[in-house]
Amino acid sequence: MTKVSPSLLSANFGNLDQDLEMLNSSDAELLHIDVMDGVFVPNISFGFPVMQAINKKAQKPLDVHLMIVDPGRYVSQVRDCGAAIMNVHYEACTHLNRVVQQIHDAGMKAAVTLNPATPVEMLEDIIESLDMVLLMSVNPGFAAQKFIPSTLRKLVRLRKMIDSRGLKTEIEVDGGINLETGRATVEAGADILVAGNFVFGAPDPAKAISDLASLSR
Repeated sequence: MTKVSPSLLSANFGNLDQDLEMLNSSDAELLHIDVMDGVFVPNISFGFPVMQAINKKAQKPLDVHLMIVDPGRYVSQVRDCGAAIMNVHYEACTHLNRVVQQIHDAGMKAAVTLNPATPVEMLEDIIESLDMVLLMSVNPGFAAQKFIPSTLRKLVRLRKMIDSRGLKTEIEVDGGINLETGRATVEAGADILVAGNFVFGAPDPAKAISDLASLSR
């Protein structure tokens, strides 16, 4: 079974309770929360008050993806919002090792995200410290973008890096995920699929989640 982390960026914020009830009873393993600052990415999304409100209703672990500059400033706030995983961008951290250690010290799993043009080899010297790596398969900042095919080559290289070292680091892929691209990413080595528009735009979102979860290598 593949883990699915539905992206709440595509949820109905006019009726978020209903979407959270659906997710709580679905096959989703995680809930993906995208935090954007309008600086690191050209968009602004919800912040800590909304995350706290989601955490009160959510029965699945929060997978918090910070698309912001200097994310290390907010480790304690992310923890206090109930995050199980704090995910920071490689490109946004001047001292990445320090930030990863701060996340672990706060009791959360540490994840690092790579933008489409950032090679996986940049993680060679820190991969052992990571619980998860997120490969962006679109340029971050907006929902409903088209999957970038070169992600699959990066994914194969990252899978080899992790497996050759006997690590348990999970690989998550985010952007343009549907059944076709989801199958391709899982076959290339992905463990977790982030899906927004494919889930929340479906006639039956719970079934869309189950369909993704049924994909396997």
